[in-house]
Amino acid sequence: MSKLWTTEVAEATEHIYQQIIKLPFITQLADGTLDPDIFQRYIQQDTLYIHRYSRVLAHIASRLTEPALTEIFLKFAGDGVAVEKALHSHYLKGALPAMSPACVFYTSLLEAQANRPVEVEIAAVLPCFLIYLKVGLHIIDIQTNGDSNPYKEWIATYSDPAFAESCNVISDICNEMARTTTPEVKKAMTQIYIEACRQEWLFWKSAYENLNWPAELL
Repeated sequence: MSKLWTTEVAEATEHIYQQIIKLPFITQLADGTLDPDIFQRYIQQDTLYIHRYSRVLAHIASRLTEPALTEIFLKFAGDGVAVEKALHSHYLKGALPAMSPACVFYTSLLEAQANRPVEVEIAAVLPCFLIYLKVGLHIIDIQTNGDSNPYKEWIATYSDPAFAESCNVISDICNEMARTTTPEVKKAMTQIYIEACRQEWLFWKSAYENLNWPAELL
């Protein structure tokens, strides 16, 4: 029996995931020692990211011909906005800055898939589901200060069973699409999935190291 596509891409990106969970941003988030200013940089950029990410999800919904799938992706888009309002209202302070280079890079990559096969556009948004779930569950497994961790609401959001169920739903959709599409489109799905996983790594690294535009360019 052949492997599910999501199993194939998980294996292909395991080395990226291992580097993600070694990032100081993640290890310090897990033990609650992450500098609040660093987290604030991250949450500001994540707010900007989710706004555009939700629009990509809505665009996917507009391309799908099966009403049930359209409804699923519209719900995903709505859920993204709801998370932004709930989670970011808890942490976000002050006015939003300009998008960081990493945020521009990642969101532009997602938006660039708009005219490619819809299977590829869906594969591009999948890492934001699956990587966040894996990281959330990883933190739950290793943390020792859950109730006192200042980032417990963030951790709870991405380790929540409801979020896991959403991940299962979109994974099933991708697996079915990969099974029924052409080999060329399946290969493109894999390639964009891998690239988006790299963007997840870069997003957290960028926030931690403040990899931003120099002042003279702002």
